[in-house]
Amino acid sequence: MALVVVFSTMSFTVDMHYCGDTLVDTSIFEKADTCGMEMQKPTVPEDCNISTKNCCSDKQLIIDGQDELKPSNKKISLSEQIFIAAFTFTYINLFEGLEENAISYKDYVPPLVRTQIYKLDESYLI
Repeated sequence: MALVVVFSTMSFTVDMHYCGDTLVDTSIFEKADTCGMEMQKPTVPEDCNISTKNCCSDKQLIIDGQDELKPSNKKISLSEQIFIAAFTFTYINLFEGLEENAISYKDYVPPLVRTQIYKLDESYLI
């Protein structure tokens, strides 16, 4: 339940860098890396500036989390508490293995073979 609350209230931003129509890099926690083909600022005066269109673009996808949470003050009844405790206990013990390998046939002694049954019934494999 705590994970649901954390993920529903978390906000994050996805940065994307496109070179033309191709997605070059995507980043969630930091700025996306560029492809290295960005337009540089001209070093010549503004009079001799030749304007060209930049092929790269950066986009951001902002995902906002929920801001308003209403805590519930509902009390859990005794029967619900017993159910939760029993369910948790059985679920945790469900995945426990045996402490040692229990061999159930360790003390079993097979009966002694006095006669061979296939000779009595006269059934032979050919």
